[in-house]
Amino acid sequence: MMERVSAPPTSPGRPLDGLDPEQAAAVRAPRGPVCVLAGAGTGKTRTITHRIAHLVSAGHVRADQVLAVTFTARAAGELRGRLRALGLGGAANTVQARTFHAAALRQLRYFWPQVVGEVPWRLVDGKFPIVAQAANRVGLSTATESVRDLLGEIEWAKASLIAPEDYAAAAARHRRETPYDPQRVAEVYTGYESLKTTPEGMLLDFDDLLLHTAAALEDYAAVAEEFRGRYRCFVVDEYQDVTPLQQRVLDAWLGGRDDLTVVGDANQTIYSFTGASPSYLLDFSRRFPDATVVRLERDYRSTPQVVALANRVIGAAHGRIAGTRLQLIGQRADGPEPTFGEYEHEPAEAVGVAKAIARLLGKGVAAAEIAVLYRINAQSEAYEQALTEAGIPYQVRGGEGFFQRAEVRQAVQALRQNASRDDLPDARGPELITLVRAALSRLGLTAIEPSGAQARERWASLNALVRLTEELTEADPELGLPGLLRELAARAEARHPPTVQGVTLASLHAAKGLEWDAVFLVGLADGTLPISHVLGEGGAVADEAALEEERRLLYVGVTRAREHLRLTWALARNEGGRSSRRRSRFLNGLVPEDSPASLVARRTERTKRLPVCRVCGRSLLASRDTLLGRCAGCPGEVDSVLLAALQDWRRDKALELEIKPFAVLSVNILTAIAEQWPTTDDALASVPGMGQQRRDQFGPELLAIVRSRMAAR
Repeated sequence: MMERVSAPPTSPGRPLDGLDPEQAAAVRAPRGPVCVLAGAGTGKTRTITHRIAHLVSAGHVRADQVLAVTFTARAAGELRGRLRALGLGGAANTVQARTFHAAALRQLRYFWPQVVGEVPWRLVDGKFPIVAQAANRVGLSTATESVRDLLGEIEWAKASLIAPEDYAAAAARHRRETPYDPQRVAEVYTGYESLKTTPEGMLLDFDDLLLHTAAALEDYAAVAEEFRGRYRCFVVDEYQDVTPLQQRVLDAWLGGRDDLTVVGDANQTIYSFTGASPSYLLDFSRRFPDATVVRLERDYRSTPQVVALANRVIGAAHGRIAGTRLQLIGQRADGPEPTFGEYEHEPAEAVGVAKAIARLLGKGVAAAEIAVLYRINAQSEAYEQALTEAGIPYQVRGGEGFFQRAEVRQAVQALRQNASRDDLPDARGPELITLVRAALSRLGLTAIEPSGAQARERWASLNALVRLTEELTEADPELGLPGLLRELAARAEARHPPTVQGVTLASLHAAKGLEWDAVFLVGLADGTLPISHVLGEGGAVADEAALEEERRLLYVGVTRAREHLRLTWALARNEGGRSSRRRSRFLNGLVPEDSPASLVARRTERTKRLPVCRVCGRSLLASRDTLLGRCAGCPGEVDSVLLAALQDWRRDKALELEIKPFAVLSVNILTAIAEQWPTTDDALASVPGMGQQRRDQFGPELLAIVRSRMAAR
């Protein structure tokens, strides 16, 4: 295992020691607006804490006048611990490092008597029962997933400063995929707010803490004067994840002042569905024209090989503001190249990943330093099974293990009830699968994936249980319902990891802010990453902004790896199933053409008589498809800037040679180049239509254009 690289430790009382030039520039920037654009692994927490220590030790501000806010209690605790380690002594304990909600709760408790008087209030222990009551009043389902989806919409609306009467219009404007008609959701939202006012006093949820804190500072001059006299310096971590409500609170804290340091990375914006917006980070320099802006791009976490792949993933993103783009620069010693793996079906993918993990364990990589990351929690089932059969301990982070999930327990209980009935036939094989589907349909398994995040998670878990049944009946066609229940019980019992010091299984969202020596990014197929609901008919993009957030999720996953990184996908869900899936469009141009693990490469060898699609591996028949090098229905991401440069070159070349532009190269060939990014003569030769004569005549110029565009990204 390679040695981890980090900047040297800082000596107590000398907060500029051990910093790289960019970190030092951020730390010693004068009081006032400072924006630190910090890429993954570039030491943003180190920079934040050293800046606070520098401001305090240099006498620019007292420690108790600093308020630093972040998004998780874990991150806030890390900030406090780092400050103590910097040798500030007792002063470190007076710096307020809290989450937004914890800071607002503390302030509201203090200022409530001045603002509201004797009206009692208490923090809501759980919003679920209140939302369920509101849903019941308007005749909507009170099933767990339904209520959770409604709660998610209410939380999004409040975080976005959207009132109940404005919800329907805002949902349409933001293209929200709502669990019910937006007007019905608005009715639940209205009922929820009214139910929080009781004869005993007011109930406040976490969003209310922020709303009331902002209102107290905005509407009561005495409160604002006292607060702003106490706190003079503000630091905000993960600024790309700020919501409009949190920004309103921050504005109220500042009160027109500009002693603010923000740190963030727009490339890691993956919580837009909660109301988070990178716009405040991206527009910081417009709001504060005199702000100091520092870019941290030296990556101390990952090897140059991992960093290079991360840069290529995010480099293909659309719509990024040029001034905020970060190009990570690896600072560690070289490590192994990231690897890619294509499998016939998901069970084979899980087994392949388990075998690769076993090899890493054999080389001395600790199990706790290995992670398997996926898009949705329901994907964990196959990996729990494969790791269990391989005898490898694991832990599921950010969610329960598959058989511990409420919907799976309910499904198994429903199957047990069916097994106890004497009016059902002895179903086996396909009949057993039908019986299972019928039983689970009453729990939310539908033919079409539903709307709403929680409903989709439930549906995916139930669907995974059906797929497991299909696998088991294929292995044993005589398997009946009692045998299926015994198999499910045995698997549930076996999947209690003997130790928490095992391989981590986690969703990409749950992995944010974490890192491991080895990371496996799995299930990288279109429809999973990017998730199906951002794609339209035939794989076309239904929501461009949502698609880009899916790309950022992949980027976050890649940047979790310190040294070992493997990216895998499967062409079918089940063993023996039709290979109808395609690897993620985000991998186009990233997978080496000669990757020995690629089934597409092997198919190419078997079907040399016909050109094959570089995405799905099928033979190409149509001439346009042949020129593009892919099926018309397969995703292809054209770099519009590169294509425009190629078209300009073709126009100039046609004028120079006094021929028609199409006689130079066709639009389809230019499009293929703009999709495939060939940077070598061999790569250019693989572009359909680029014969030897054209390569000899135009190759150097074409390659120069591609390389120039690549360098500019």
